[in-house]
Amino acid sequence: MKLPGPLEGARKGLGELRFATSVASRIGVVGRDGLKLLPAVVSAGRKWGTPPAAGYEAAAGAFGDVVGLIDDRGSMTFDELRRQSDTLAVALGERGIAEGDKVALLMRNHRWLPLTTAALGKLGADGIFLNTGFSGPQAVEVSEREGAAAVIADQEYESIVGGIAVPRYLAWIDDIAGRPANVPTLDELSDEAAGRVPTKPGRAARTVILTSGTTGTPKGASRGTENSTSAALGFLDRVPLKVRDTTFIAAPGFHAWGAAHLASSLLLASTVILQRRFDPEAVLRAITEHRVRTLVVVPVMLQRILDLPARTRAQYDTSSLEVVASSGSALPGPLAHRWMDAFGDNLYNCYGSTEVAMAAIAVPTDLRAAPGTAGRPPHGTTIALLDDTGREVADGETGRIFVGSDALFEGYTGGGNKEIVDGLMSTGDVGHLDADGRLFVEGRADDMIVSGGENVYPAEIEDLLAAHPDIADVAVVGVPDDKFGQRLAAFVVKRDGASLSADDVKAAVKSGLANYKVPRDVTFLDELPRNATGKILRRELGH
Repeated sequence: MKLPGPLEGARKGLGELRFATSVASRIGVVGRDGLKLLPAVVSAGRKWGTPPAAGYEAAAGAFGDVVGLIDDRGSMTFDELRRQSDTLAVALGERGIAEGDKVALLMRNHRWLPLTTAALGKLGADGIFLNTGFSGPQAVEVSEREGAAAVIADQEYESIVGGIAVPRYLAWIDDIAGRPANVPTLDELSDEAAGRVPTKPGRAARTVILTSGTTGTPKGASRGTENSTSAALGFLDRVPLKVRDTTFIAAPGFHAWGAAHLASSLLLASTVILQRRFDPEAVLRAITEHRVRTLVVVPVMLQRILDLPARTRAQYDTSSLEVVASSGSALPGPLAHRWMDAFGDNLYNCYGSTEVAMAAIAVPTDLRAAPGTAGRPPHGTTIALLDDTGREVADGETGRIFVGSDALFEGYTGGGNKEIVDGLMSTGDVGHLDADGRLFVEGRADDMIVSGGENVYPAEIEDLLAAHPDIADVAVVGVPDDKFGQRLAAFVVKRDGASLSADDVKAAVKSGLANYKVPRDVTFLDELPRNATGKILRRELGH
């Protein structure tokens, strides 16, 4: 029976409350640490409003002398993190950073990334997260396009940001003697304002995350710091993070995936471990030393850890790992199985984009039952697969992936948006649903290869070849062909010691897929070109 509008609204509201209460219980909000954190969150919210400004304030209020961050420089307690973000905010404000200003950040994973983000939040200023793989011209172009009022960068990027005509500040210092004398460090700024606290800003800060730029110039995607509560709860319902987790964020912090976990770690008062450069054995060492419960990665990092010799991996105790959260690029089914066979069923594959946030999540049972799946949409998120006319396709048929939630981005900072149909936003990918409602992403819509009149998406060929015991990495692209329009070309990285021929690669594809999906060209490489989040740079192949 259909209820009247007000009663239906009340019923849905009660259902959402029950769901929120259930998730809160599972993540530990009603446990000892959670009950200690809650009043501190309320107090910090009154003082600062929205995260990230309130994040360290709340964590320090509940767990002040507890270690909140560990990086290559050492550890910091929550009290120290709060004080450092306060003094940095005061100093940046006195140097001219005001409410509504934008500041470009070019940093690796270390303390200054979350500290600066929190400091900007306390000023009501916006952070622009620059890609650590940018060239000088790219950094200049994006900073000027976004209207950056200042740049804060690690010393190693001085040659990259030197052409940006705004005030600059140094974050991580590699060589104090070799630093430019006229560029202040964040340590120096913090010392200038020691003991002082900023006042609450009149606006909430925003973050500008850049798209990956694998198919064009990176665009700025603006997102507010006001929480998308339903989407956040949906994520926590599927990926069991907890209050006071110990979380190793190996994924790049400038990317939406790493940035999201830096933000969630503030809300959950997690102890965060950061390393400036990814090293697979150093990750295992840190997991063992700090009893890491949650590891945040991009898929290529899983592959590099698994590529360590078995005797090396056996030296480390990783039994504390309960959540390995992977996103940022496609997770091949064979890689998921290899990881879980080696480290247990702790892997969560998260599919989304800078624009739509989290769209689908595959839990370990999904990855066991349906290798290669992106999973199902979490609570509060809707997925539809549409044809070119905007109509839903049948289960099993390929369609364009559209997503609806309260976490969709607000539009590109330079203007424009993704395609929207009935309130759902395009991801730019295509895929299909299986009979159990699991999503399989077949690739970017513009990755489709039309060869001899047949439509081919590279993902299924790549997944098949990724399972081959002699293949370490693979990418399939379309290259121009006078007869067929395009032909398939496979770029393959052999495992060490493997003797694999082009004919072997073609035979492997032919044994599992239709003849028209067999690559006509096979090229062996030492490694595939990838960006910082592990996405294959297909535009650099096949030329």
